[in-house]
Amino acid sequence: MARRSRLVLFGLLTFVAGVLLFFPARVAYQWLAPPELKLGGIHGTIWHGDASEASVRGIYLRDMQWRIRPMKLLGATIAYSMHGKFASGFLQADVATDLSGALTVSELGASLPLAELQPVLGIPGLRGNLSVQFSRLRVLEGLPVVAEGSISIAQLAVPFVFRDALGDFRAEFFTEDSAIVASLEDSDALIDLAGSLRLSANRSYQLQGQLGVKENTPASLRQYLAAGLGPANVRGQHEFAVEGIL
Repeated sequence: MARRSRLVLFGLLTFVAGVLLFFPARVAYQWLAPPELKLGGIHGTIWHGDASEASVRGIYLRDMQWRIRPMKLLGATIAYSMHGKFASGFLQADVATDLSGALTVSELGASLPLAELQPVLGIPGLRGNLSVQFSRLRVLEGLPVVAEGSISIAQLAVPFVFRDALGDFRAEFFTEDSAIVASLEDSDALIDLAGSLRLSANRSYQLQGQLGVKENTPASLRQYLAAGLGPANVRGQHEFAVEGIL
């Protein structure tokens, strides 16, 4: 009787494993996907599959592929390696979620024109080439709680500030005392930027720093800084500070 029970249990586990292993990705998408996620041309299973196109809030990807990381299941974590292509650029990352509901993204790499993020950013005419590299990013209840990585923007152009490209800028992110902190700086630009961003666990944020002019800063840009940020300090820098709650 004991041997028969073991055989029945083994057969049941084999059946469940087979169902999960070959469960169609198309069915899983219809049952489980949030409404803001749109997929088309879905093939494969929830373990390994692809979609010819995907969109989230107006941001489009094509040739998206995913593969589950089965060893993470032993730690009650569902994790996938995924990659896709923008119209001009790419996205790749390991994405995981656990019983706490937190979303953890690791080995994140992306490159794309800022114009492709227009539906989210909502800044008309914003231009530049965005590069993102994060070793780890953790989001809990919609709030980033861990961030280790960098964001770079080459040839940033903000039309309502200046008609031409302002130059290159970079932000380095790290986690400190339960808060996310970022250093902001220009790497090759028409203006001198030195600033910092702090996002705390209570959802408060503080953005502060200085913007200074250089020898090659155009007169119209100097005037814009003076009009928008007030007179420069003794070092020729315009100070700014913004704070609020997300």
